Amino acid sequence: MTHGEVMAMVEEMGLPYAYHHFAEGESPEPPFLVFLYPEADNFSADGIVYFRINRLHIELYTDLKNPDLEESIEAVLLKYGIFYGKSETWIESEKLYEVLYGMEV
Repeated sequence: MTHGEVMAMVEEMGLPYAYHHFAEGESPEPPFLVFLYPEADNFSADGIVYFRINRLHIELYTDLKNPDLEESIEAVLLKYGIFYGKSETWIESEKLYEVLYGMEV
């Protein structure tokens, strides 16, 4: 999946989003998304990268738990045929829930 295709998929989720982070003071009110490629796990053959595999994180930030919103995001991921893992944490300093979707693209 190219970066352009990832951006189109994130756009389809219908929330404000940024790559990696919003600029200082420009973060929108929740809910919003942040996406990034924290690492690559490429497949090698004959000493070269045979197949590129980027790890993609899509982070959903909300001030209240919102299962309906999570389901709508997951519906977009499923539409694109993406297998994903999911975790959740409360960020005390920000007073926000973070739902992390991790996948390979």
